[in-house]
Amino acid sequence: MELNISLAPNILFEIGSFPVTNTFFWSLVIGLFLIILTFFVRARLKLVPGGLQNIIEFLLESGYSFVKSVIGTERKTRRIFPLVFTMFIFTLVANLAVYIPGQAALTLRRGGEIIPVFRAVMSDYGMVFIMTLITFLATQIVAIIIHGPFGYLGKFINLKGPLQFFLGLMDLVGELAKVISLSFRLFGNIFAGEVLGAVMLFLAPFFIPLPFMFLGILTAIVQAFVFAVLTLVFVTMASEIDENELVESASI
Repeated sequence: MELNISLAPNILFEIGSFPVTNTFFWSLVIGLFLIILTFFVRARLKLVPGGLQNIIEFLLESGYSFVKSVIGTERKTRRIFPLVFTMFIFTLVANLAVYIPGQAALTLRRGGEIIPVFRAVMSDYGMVFIMTLITFLATQIVAIIIHGPFGYLGKFINLKGPLQFFLGLMDLVGELAKVISLSFRLFGNIFAGEVLGAVMLFLAPFFIPLPFMFLGILTAIVQAFVFAVLTLVFVTMASEIDENELVESASI
C-alpha cells in the first residue's frame, strides 16, 4: 500500500479542455446539497418547527445576533449577514464532509494511477483563494461606498507629507496581505489536518487515528468560524468612518 500525498488536486476527467478536479467536483456536490436542502426546508416551514427546521433556525438566529453584535446596526447587518453566513455554512459543510464514513474508499483509475474521487475542498488553495478574493472585493466595495472613490484612494495615496505617503503604502500592503493571511490560514490548517489523518491511518489503521480525527473535526469547525468572523471584521472595519471624515462632512 502506497501513501500518496499531493498538494495539487487530482484531475478526475475533462470536459473539453476544462479539467474537473476532485476538489471542484466535491464543491459542486456540496453546493448542490445546500441548495436542495434550502428549498426543502423552505417548502416545509411550520409554525411549530421540527428537528431540522429547529437546527437551521437556531443557526440563523444565533449567526444574525452575532453579526449584529459586531457590526452594530440592523441596516448593516441585513446587508452583510448573507455573505458571512454563506461563507460559514459552505466552509463548515465542506470541511466536515471529509469525515463521512466510506467516502475515502471511492477511487478512480486514471492513467494507471488510482486517485480519490473526493478530497477536502479547502485543501485546494485555488478554491480558498477565490473565496478570499470574494471577501477582499466585498471589503473594498463597502469601503468605496462608505468613503467615496476619492476618500478610498486617499487612504492609500496621501501626498500631504513623506510620513503620510509611507503610511498610505503600508495600508495598501496591509490590504493585500489580508488575502494571503486569510487564505493560507484556512488552507494550511485543512491541508495539514488531511495529511496528518492520512499518515496516521497509513501507519496505524485502527484506533490510534481516532484522536487525530476528532482533532481534525474540531479544526474544521473552528476554521469555518474563524474565516467567517474575519470576513465580518474586515467588512466592519471598512464600513467605519473615522473622526477626520466626520469633521470634514460636518464642515461641508
